[in-house]
Amino acid sequence: MGDQNITARIGKPLVLNCKGAPKKPPQQLEWKLNTGRTEAWKVLSPQGDPWDSVARVLPNGSLLLPAVGIQDEGTFRCRATSRSGKETKSNYRVRVYQIPGKPEIVDPASELMAGVPNKVGTCVSEGGYPAGTLNWLLDGKTLIPDGKGVSVKEETKRHPKTGLFTLHSELMVTPARGGALHPTFSCSFTPGLPRRRALHTAPIQLRVWSERRDAVPLKEVQLVVEPEGGVVAPGGTVTLTCEAPAQPPPQIHWIKDGRPLPLPPGPMLLLPEVGPEDQGTYSCVATHPSHGPQESRAVSVSIIETGEEGTTAGSVEGPGLETLALTLGILGGLGTVALLIGVIVWHRRRQRKGQERKVPENQEEEEEERAELNQPEEPEAAESSTGGP
Repeated sequence: MGDQNITARIGKPLVLNCKGAPKKPPQQLEWKLNTGRTEAWKVLSPQGDPWDSVARVLPNGSLLLPAVGIQDEGTFRCRATSRSGKETKSNYRVRVYQIPGKPEIVDPASELMAGVPNKVGTCVSEGGYPAGTLNWLLDGKTLIPDGKGVSVKEETKRHPKTGLFTLHSELMVTPARGGALHPTFSCSFTPGLPRRRALHTAPIQLRVWSERRDAVPLKEVQLVVEPEGGVVAPGGTVTLTCEAPAQPPPQIHWIKDGRPLPLPPGPMLLLPEVGPEDQGTYSCVATHPSHGPQESRAVSVSIIETGEEGTTAGSVEGPGLETLALTLGILGGLGTVALLIGVIVWHRRRQRKGQERKVPENQEEEEEERAELNQPEEPEAAESSTGGP
């Protein structure tokens, strides 16, 4: 009798029936297992002890695996003898599976250049068993790699503990000049076990540019930092902008201290609430389909230290100190001039007051002199009048 194929989902319970076994004890039956957990046949019976948490014989003679795993793949055999003496054998071939999450396209291209190889993106499927396969589709039809206009680079990794698989599939295409301007790409995962439906990614639609008419070559990549100089107070914000004018627009990746940053492509890098861990040297790399990667000059991001040794609130350094000295010098000169003018004005006012006081004193002296001259004449007149007979 041939083996019966059984598929079970990882982590779920599995029950295998022992055909011909009496439903109630006493029973004459024996289970033999040859799986990834055993080096030879493992024998289990109703009278024996259960095999740890891996498997045990139920009262009706069936075999229970509470949580099936990858190591439980293998052959299971049961031989039972009925009360009438008839012997029955049951043979099973067990395979397990795990459905992965929905595949996705990571690091997708934004545009394609006609006539040259372009990376469309990388399709990733994680957590499946068996490994399965990834396939690319163009406008709903399967793409067949030919090594010329279509090429696929595949990579399969297996987790050392769980045994589950991660698949990567990178698609490169060379669009024909004069072909479709807006092709649609997608990716699908086909499980390794039969009768399982394929899983599909969300489609991406790309713009194809003509190298002769539409393309604008990438000349120079410039990195602009705000605030200027990349110096900011603790907790401040720094904005890095990568300027790389070209058509189609290049993909921008960021580098810090010579190592790529694990960030999605984008022309702007925002560093909010800057701390010591954000200090360093930054640059950006622009990748254009027809020119390859081009890196900008590096800029530094640093923090203004506050405290006894650094800049403190109210202190002035550098050009600010020179400006303050100049201002104080000008104000000092103006103060001296004002003081001199004030002294001159005060002195002139005193002279005027002195002259005003001398005028009335001179007038009083003249009046007194006149009075003295007039007084002698009056007595003489009086004496002459009284001197007669």
